[in-house]
Amino acid sequence: MLSYIVRRLLLMIPTLLGITFLVFMLIALSPGGIGADLAFGGDADATNRAIQEAYLEDRYGLGDPAVMQYVRWLRRISPIKFGTRDQISGAGEIISAPRTIEPPPLWEWYADELPDPDAVEFEGFADDVDSDARRQAYREAENRYVRRRAEFVAARIGLRDALAEYAREIGREDVVAGDGTVDFNALQRFGKDPSTESWDKVQAEGEKVLEAFEAARSSQLELGAIFAERPFPEAGYGIIPGVLSVAAPDLGMSFSRSRPVSALIADALPVTLMINLIAFPIIYMIAIPSGMIAALRRRSFIDVAIGVVLVGLWAIPIVWAGVLAVGFVANEEFLGWFPVSGIGHRDAETFTFLPTFVDGAFQRGVLLDTLWHLTLPILCLVYGAFAVLSKQTRAAMLDNLNADYVRTAKAKGVASKDVIFKHVFRNSLLPLITMFVMIFPAMLSGSVVIEQIFSIPGMGRLVIEAINLRDREVILAVTLIIAAVNIFALLLADILYAMADPRISYS
Repeated sequence: MLSYIVRRLLLMIPTLLGITFLVFMLIALSPGGIGADLAFGGDADATNRAIQEAYLEDRYGLGDPAVMQYVRWLRRISPIKFGTRDQISGAGEIISAPRTIEPPPLWEWYADELPDPDAVEFEGFADDVDSDARRQAYREAENRYVRRRAEFVAARIGLRDALAEYAREIGREDVVAGDGTVDFNALQRFGKDPSTESWDKVQAEGEKVLEAFEAARSSQLELGAIFAERPFPEAGYGIIPGVLSVAAPDLGMSFSRSRPVSALIADALPVTLMINLIAFPIIYMIAIPSGMIAALRRRSFIDVAIGVVLVGLWAIPIVWAGVLAVGFVANEEFLGWFPVSGIGHRDAETFTFLPTFVDGAFQRGVLLDTLWHLTLPILCLVYGAFAVLSKQTRAAMLDNLNADYVRTAKAKGVASKDVIFKHVFRNSLLPLITMFVMIFPAMLSGSVVIEQIFSIPGMGRLVIEAINLRDREVILAVTLIIAAVNIFALLLADILYAMADPRISYS
């Protein structure tokens, strides 16, 4: 058994790699850019949008090939690191060296040579400069770099617009796309024509972009020099200095929230686990006994009634049930029995854990208040699974009730209770274990819908918001966690098979 478990755990690695690579490529190849939906939204002007996208590309390397980005992401989440150790900020963010700024397009048209600032004001820290001062110097240099890079991007947009106007004037509208972008390589093949009216504008915008490029390049060199002094603490433990180290997996920073993904998951995961860990026993405590009763009372009124009720519940969509629950059961204009959203009262921090009386008034307490808020979400989450598990239990029980060993046990005078629980039910466990593997992922996906309807701050709501904002780091982290949970559920099912049926062996 141990060797089998080890093999299965090793097989998890290529499985998770394949799943995350597929999701990564889908995100990378999706229309639009990650920065398009973050800070400025769809109505942002072209300059602000370009500044934001350039900032994200510089900070997260979004301009690199997708495969290179994926390899960099794998390095972050791997506990084994190759190369120099990462520098980590106080917020848990990996500090990366500033990326080289690309020269402005067609600079040969309006300049004899590119400005290349060699002189960098920063010449290293003195020995008596403490770590706080070093980090402060880095942040100040970073702010200057971000500001000057934004100015360079804005100037580049102005140059692009001037070149687009020039292209239209010389009759080359085909190099200008509908969104205003210009195919600079195609335009360069046609050469420049200083006799056009728009050429003076190209020259003026070119001078601006060169000046902004020189300032941004100077700030980039300064920031790189400070980064080389390693002002931030290093992550993990070095095994071979500069070659191999070990550090905790890093899930990255959320693009949209500027917080570590691990912190976001730490806030959301307990909520989703709490809901599912309450819902899962409820499903089994209702579905298995009802399936056993239906099997023992086959073709009776009870059997038919259980089947009709549970299948009827199964046919109700979760979305419809959730909307009805919010609109009628929780709506104060109708029943108003339960809260509409959330997992606790806004003043729950002042509550005691257990119900009590405060100044003669009853106070629910944190425990009762949480259960009160979770009643409707859990009911909407569990009812659909009753029919599937109950029908599976009924079918498995009927197969074993008609088996020869059951007739033999009855002929020997074994008590009916022992026949049902020690023989029939135990041999019916294998299909139920299989259903466990199927129901658990389905409940995780169902909680996505429930958390959206009831505004529950769990993993489902987190991933939906991440998808809407194309927050790649959050999507990949949640994908990795859900895939790992499903694989572990399959492994647990195999272990339970061997425990339920001694005939099953993995040796």
